[in-house]
Parts: sequence; C-alpha cells; structure tokens
Amino acid sequence: MTIIQPFLKNLLRAAVLLIITISLHAQNKFTPEQYREDLRFLQKTVHKDFPFLFKKTTPAAFDAEVEKLYQAIPQMAEHEVLVGFSKIVASFEYGHTVMGYWEGVIPYHEMPIVLYQYDDGIFLQGVHKTYKEALGAKLLAIEGMPIEEVLKLMRLVVPAENESFVKAYGIHYLTFPEFLHAQKVLKNMTTSVVLQLEKDGRQFEQRIEAVPFQRFPRQYGMVIPGEEWLESRDLSAPPLYLKNLDKIYYYEYLKDQKTVYVRHSQIQDDSIQPIPEFYKEVFDFIDKNEVEKLILDVRLNGGGNNYKNKPIVTGVIANKKINQPGKFMVIIGRRTFSACQNLVNELHTYTNAVFVGEPTSENINFYGDNHPVILPNTNMKAFISFAWWQDKPQWENRPALDPQIATGMTFEQYRTNQDPALEAALAYSNGNFIADPMGYFTNLYTSGKADQIVVEAKKMMADPAYKFFDFEAEFNKAGYNFLGDQSFEEAQFIFHMITELYPQSANAWDSLAEAYWKSGDSTKAKEFYQKAVNLDPDGETGVHARGMLKEIKEAGFKE
Repeated sequence: MTIIQPFLKNLLRAAVLLIITISLHAQNKFTPEQYREDLRFLQKTVHKDFPFLFKKTTPAAFDAEVEKLYQAIPQMAEHEVLVGFSKIVASFEYGHTVMGYWEGVIPYHEMPIVLYQYDDGIFLQGVHKTYKEALGAKLLAIEGMPIEEVLKLMRLVVPAENESFVKAYGIHYLTFPEFLHAQKVLKNMTTSVVLQLEKDGRQFEQRIEAVPFQRFPRQYGMVIPGEEWLESRDLSAPPLYLKNLDKIYYYEYLKDQKTVYVRHSQIQDDSIQPIPEFYKEVFDFIDKNEVEKLILDVRLNGGGNNYKNKPIVTGVIANKKINQPGKFMVIIGRRTFSACQNLVNELHTYTNAVFVGEPTSENINFYGDNHPVILPNTNMKAFISFAWWQDKPQWENRPALDPQIATGMTFEQYRTNQDPALEAALAYSNGNFIADPMGYFTNLYTSGKADQIVVEAKKMMADPAYKFFDFEAEFNKAGYNFLGDQSFEEAQFIFHMITELYPQSANAWDSLAEAYWKSGDSTKAKEFYQKAVNLDPDGETGVHARGMLKEIKEAGFKE
C-alpha cells in the first residue's frame, strides 16, 4: 500500500493535468499549429514588406521574440496567444502598428469602468452604474499587485511611441482580464477581478465583473454619462475643452480676456461646416473684433486626414494680428496624435505658436497609415504602418512634441472642472514666461551677462512649467557647437556651467574633460575624465571616460 499510494497520487495528478490541457485546447478556436503558421506568416511578411519598421527594435530581437512565442504556443490558452501576438506587433513602438485584438477573433472581456491617469494617480473616471460606489476612486492595485507594477507589465503589450501614448490609449489595456492574466497580473484567468481602491480617505476592495467586449459609451477616452454610465466630474459647468463635444470643432469669444478659443478634436470636416469655412469665419472674427490672443486646443485630437491641415496653418501665418509671440497659443496633450501631430509640427515650424499642456502621443516624425496584414488561418489582423511622415529634419526628431509650458491635471481639478492648461494659455505673455530658454541664455552670454546664466537656469529648472525642457542636453549641444568651432574657452565655460548645474552627471564631466583634452590640457582632462569614471564606473559614459584616460596615457602623458 505504501508503494501504490504515491503511484496512484502521481497518476491522478497526471490525469488531472491532462484533462485541464485537453479542456484548455478544446476551448481554442484554432490549433497550436495554425497559430504557429500564422506567426511565421507574420514574421515573413514583416521582413519582406515592412523591414523599414526596424528603427526601435532590431530584426534579431524581433526574431528572438517570435521564436520564444512559437515555442510557447502549444502550452498557451488562446487569449495568451492573442497577447503574444500583440506584444510582437507592439515591439515596433509605433502607435499605428497594432494587433487588431478588438475585432474579437479571439474573444476577450472588459471591465465596465473607464480609467484615466492624472498627476496624482489612476482614477475610475467613469463606471457602469453597478459600481457607483467606486466612481472617482483611486486605483491602488489589481488583485493585490500595486498599480506601479501593473503598469510595467502591461507596458509591453501597448504599441506606444512614448509615455503620453500609454496614458492616453494604453490605459484601457488595464481593463482586459485576458491581457492582465497573460501578463501575470492575474494569477488565474478570471473575469471577476478585485480592485484595491481609495476614496475619501478610505481604502476598500471592489470586485468588478468583466463583460464580453463591447463598445462602451466613451468619447475622446472619457465616459459619456447617461442612465447606465456615470461620470465623476461635476456636469453642471463643463470646461471649454469638454463643451459641445457633439461638434468636431467650435469657437468661443472670451470677451474679458479678448481671446478667441477654438477646440478642434479631429482632423475631419464637421457635417455642419467644413474646416476651410470654419477657419475663415474664425479669422474674419479675429480681424473684425477686439482680439488679442488665439488659443487653439487640440489636446483631444487623435488625427484624421492631414491634408485638411492647410487652412489652419496658412490661416495663422496670414493673420498678422495673431501670428506674433505670445498671441497664438496651442494646447496639446496625450491624445494629440497622427494627423494632428502633423498639424502641431507645422505650427511649430511655421508660426509663432507657444505650446501649452502635455507632450503629444506621437513621435515628431513617425510611421502611420497602416495596412492590415490578414493572418491566413485565424484571419486575425495585424495593422502594420507603411508611410513615413517626416515634418522635421531627422536631427529634430523627438519622442514627442513637448510643450514649452508644462501643465498637468490632478483628479480634483478634473472633478471640479478646472483647466490648468487653459489658465496657463490665458495668463501667458512674453514678460512672464520664456518660451525660448536657449535664446534667452544666448542673449545673456553675448550681452556680457554670462554670470547670470546659472542663476536664471536654476530658477527655470525649479519651475514645473519648464519640466519638459532638457536643460542639460541643450547646454551640452551648445558646448559642442563651440567645441566644433575650436572655441575652446567658450566650450569650457559652457561645460563647467553644466557640471555646476548637474554635479552628479557623468556625461557633464566627460564633456568638460573632452573640451580640455582637445585644447591640449591633459592634466585637467584626466582629472575630469576620472570624475566621470567615478560617477558611472560601469555605464557607457564611464567606459568611454576610462578609454580616454588610456588614450591620454598612451599618447605619452604620464600620470
């Protein structure tokens, strides 16, 4: 008996596992081999027709992930296969290149809540009436996993170009139980998910029952309130950017501020009035009335047809009354994407616009206009970008167009209909904010006031409005411009200044060392290269600095 019992236990355990495995695959619509064939088809198609997409990942890295998924498919449930495909496509990190999970070839569920990430956390901005008590609560954890860890795990399935894209479009992935399970947020696959929440100073748990995917009443990422769905914001007095959402665009004259406000939320013609007619009316109004400022709000604008941008751009350029520093403000945000990225790029290049708000969710230059690649067995679609949109020289490409004046929003500000971005745009004048910090510093330098640069830079660095201006990188660029002209004294001045502002930056000391090395001062060069090594002993900068110390020594300079 003592020998047979362990044997029977192991046999029973094996039988249970076999039943689970058979049951798991019985639920699948397709066989592992069919999924594998589709994966190989996608892999070959990408290499054959879309090799230009290998900008942020490499062919080798892509193939390695494909191989990992290929080997894992036989042990996967169908939702895990779907998420696996989604991660493969998301690895290109272009927002238009995405797995079409929403088509439902492989079914999935969604929790009936709408999340939004504010400056102070992720909140349930909208909920189905079933979960009224959770409306406006802060999301702390999902099934016990802190939300910070959840975001890290879910980031891999989002086809995100930058962090703004994750906030705007990726946040919804947190409501899909199948995706949460595949990414190890949920230990077991379940459509009944427990959220850890906080509201009015009280922490509590809320179990959410996910439903088969359907289009919830949502507009521009926020819930549309009604009998079934609840909104956390006070609906009695909506802010301007949430007024008239039945219209693609509208304008309003703010008489007290002598300002025309335009909210434009798609690059498409409204059925009431096409874009050229609308903007002709706007600019005619500006010309004929006491208007000192135009605010164009595109924070909700996810794109459309970029050929329709022309009347906006040319209209601003032609209007001398508005196209002046401080008189034309553009509010951008996390949903500014696609054709609207083209619009703000052109406004940035050709007008005197000052940008307010959050970074856009698109790279400045980007791949868009996707083509559906239909997988032969499952008919799932991978939407793969094929058109390169380059509005700026390649050296001006960035992860996003950053605002010159940074503003965010807390949940309380949203709930009470405050609008920090609009407030900043209305308050802006050339006298109270420096839209071009480097131009300002250059003027100080050339006018003999170089000693004021560090003082002024520290003030700006402490001001959250400048949070997206990379002072270190811009000063470093200026220093290398001098170094390229062999203006060694000027370069050393700039790099010394950077080390004062960023004493813990290995790169700052490395740059300063290079300025002295190229000027022939090996003693100072060795001193500053050593500082770089000390600050970053194992990093890329430290390795470079260590190599330069060796080069100096080999050149005949003894320590």
